[in-house]
Amino acid sequence: MTVTIMNRQWLLAARPKGAVRESDFQLVERPLPPLEPGQFLIRTLFLGVAAVMRGYMLNTEKFERPLEIGDLMHGRGVGEVLATRNPDFAVGDIVHGKLGWREYAIADGSPYYLMYKVHQRVAPVSTALGVLGLTGFTSYLGLVDIGKVRAGDTVLVSGAAGGVGSNVGQIARNLGARAVGLAGSDEKCRLLTEKLGYAVAINYRTEPLDARLRDCCPDGIDVVFDNVGGEILDTALLHLRRHARVVLCGAISQYIDGVEHPRPLHNGLQIFKKMARMEAFFIYEMAADFERAERQLAAWISAGRLTYQEDILDGIEQMPRALVRLYAGENVGKQLVRIAGPDRTPRAPLYSPP
Repeated sequence: MTVTIMNRQWLLAARPKGAVRESDFQLVERPLPPLEPGQFLIRTLFLGVAAVMRGYMLNTEKFERPLEIGDLMHGRGVGEVLATRNPDFAVGDIVHGKLGWREYAIADGSPYYLMYKVHQRVAPVSTALGVLGLTGFTSYLGLVDIGKVRAGDTVLVSGAAGGVGSNVGQIARNLGARAVGLAGSDEKCRLLTEKLGYAVAINYRTEPLDARLRDCCPDGIDVVFDNVGGEILDTALLHLRRHARVVLCGAISQYIDGVEHPRPLHNGLQIFKKMARMEAFFIYEMAADFERAERQLAAWISAGRLTYQEDILDGIEQMPRALVRLYAGENVGKQLVRIAGPDRTPRAPLYSPP
């Protein structure tokens, strides 16, 4: 007999004006439809939030489907396959992909869902949204493939205590480079140097960044791994070494009103003067290299050479709060929300065979 189950999910209730607010979302409950051929049912275990989500809400990110008022909020998650009518996905598989902000997701094998099986089990499944998922792949491929990091390089990382940045310092150290991290509190700076592989940490809110970079990087910076944009990136450009590489991973300082009024880079000429290279990248375009990144990151975790930092809230009710915390810079490590609860979530398949 088919079991009907209600699915709680967050919808977009309003487009943000300025900062994202919890009132921009609405929590609703809807029944799950039956599976169709080619589909499989996923119980969401964890959901993550990302700075790009305000762009989703405003429909400024053209790589994602348009998000209308009343639509399910876009988002990546990790979950367990509970029922399947797809030969490529079996009951019990752990997958990560575009689940949306909901307790259960129905997906198929189409490219839209960007659904990947978790191959490495050296850490909790939550890491499929962090160090062993797109966040970690972004850190590794951004630094290695785009930044061309080499032993002996000096690497500057903005947003160093965030999901991506908390990995980059350790990856740089493991590859023989010296990492300098920027963060917005003394607590985060201590975390960077005590746990996350950074040789030096700078509190950009309380310390003069230009002067501190002169002191910490007297010979210049070989790789800038930028997650912030704006004034911090502009200041970093003044300290480039000859043939430096500037990796544009994100620009969270511009995501509130920068989309509407982007800040110009006054020091962009330094790229020319230092014969440097500035390159942005889109992690989804590097899918062919995900397994390579996953293997290397998992090997470092197993060897005790890579730790990970997660900031976890509990319950699907916390999704809007998690996103607001991300934009406020309150998270330490990858901001996640734990969705599944063994006391209320069935593990058996929910559908009888067709």
